[in-house]
Amino acid sequence: MISNSNIKIVFIGTVIFSYKMLEKLISLNANITGVCTKKESNFNNDFSDLSHLCIPNNIPYKYVIDINDSESVNWIKSCKPDIIFCFGWSNLLKKELLNIAKMGIVGYHPSKLPLNRGRHPLIWALALGLQNSASTFFFMNEEVDSGDILSQKDFQILYKDDAKSLYEKVSILAQSQIEEFLPKLENNSYKKIKQSLLLGNCWRKRKQIDGLIDFRMNSKTIYNLVRALTKPYAGAHILYNNEFIKIWKIEEMDNSDFNIEYGKILKIENGTIIIKTADSAIRIIEHEFKLLPKEGEYL
Repeated sequence: MISNSNIKIVFIGTVIFSYKMLEKLISLNANITGVCTKKESNFNNDFSDLSHLCIPNNIPYKYVIDINDSESVNWIKSCKPDIIFCFGWSNLLKKELLNIAKMGIVGYHPSKLPLNRGRHPLIWALALGLQNSASTFFFMNEEVDSGDILSQKDFQILYKDDAKSLYEKVSILAQSQIEEFLPKLENNSYKKIKQSLLLGNCWRKRKQIDGLIDFRMNSKTIYNLVRALTKPYAGAHILYNNEFIKIWKIEEMDNSDFNIEYGKILKIENGTIIIKTADSAIRIIEHEFKLLPKEGEYL
């Protein structure tokens, strides 16, 4: 455990991951001189108000709408940070903010940078069926996820993993990384690893249509999509009777009868729905159907 910390830290964040990282820093007796968070968010499905940690620990905090506006920037300057941690904030930080702390701003991205910079790294990793990724802390600049790496640890993505379990996995790993690199920041023994951006790529922002289940897909693709978007995220969905129905959990099923059209409901069983896909079948286990469709219908 770190005690009598010298470097002053301002923390920026507003999701569950942010909460866990701030909680870890507090447990390490880090010298947190201010926290920027949000009172509410219509954008983040995994929103968390960090004031609930700040108040009992006597940490100054500020509710922020625009992290780059003059009021927010001046408040952060008043906290006199040596370094800023920004873990779980959806807006890019502009130059004035990036230049406040002499040691810079450390950000976080759960991918093996320089691979898979950009949006929704856990969602895309699951949706694309990746088997490996990494938990990466890096020094932020004006480009997306492209600054020098401070700490990077690999992790596996198992078939049984979904958004919830993977979120928890990277949160635990990231906390161990903080415990490892915080003393190095304290004694100036940390190292920076420059990213080779030409070797990387950048994932795009997800759209609503990206969450639409199409039974012309094969079963594995549908499974990956559902597990990628399950809680704490927005959920995959199907279109039924002109209404979007959220699907939270499925399993792949064997079905070698190719003389059945995709999308046909093969069986309704204890509230679950077995449906033909392009190559086999799936069972919908958790869903938001108010009234179940009938066997023989098409989705």
